[in-house]
Amino acid sequence: IHRLPAPRIVEAGLVQIPEGRRLWPRMTVLENLELGAYVPALRARRQETLDWVLSLFPRLGERTAQLAGTLSGGEQQMLAIGRGLMSRPRLLMLDEPSLGLAPILVREVFNIIRQINARGVTVMLVEQNVRQALRIVRSGSAPALLDDPEIKRAYLGLYARRPGEPPRTGSTSGR
Repeated sequence: IHRLPAPRIVEAGLVQIPEGRRLWPRMTVLENLELGAYVPALRARRQETLDWVLSLFPRLGERTAQLAGTLSGGEQQMLAIGRGLMSRPRLLMLDEPSLGLAPILVREVFNIIRQINARGVTVMLVEQNVRQALRIVRSGSAPALLDDPEIKRAYLGLYARRPGEPPRTGSTSGR
């Protein structure tokens, strides 16, 4: 994907929430969220997606007219995640979502990440808070991942075998 323009990556369902949040501080919460649905293919369902995001993050719903730069650190993290969700990703990549947050907000953010995952969004997490990250990892199973043909194609090539399974006839790669 490194050669694709950003809108094509988003249209493919891949979204990254980088460490440091990277919000537009002089824009409102609502404007920041709307920018997440900027790709034309996403605009038709913008209101439906916005309603879902605000149901996950009710505090953001109370602050839609507030400038993003005036939010607390936890609220800014919620806004960054919410903006990413506005693009309706299939894969949400989160880099250190709990960095710098108070313990109660860490629990809240991770509960929301679990809700996002339960809705069918694959979550890839880079996190220094191992205990919280493992709670999310435990919600999936390795056999379920190995049986997913999309994951096989994306990460393992066209064919993947389970450990201990003999190679396919005619395969020269040994995969």
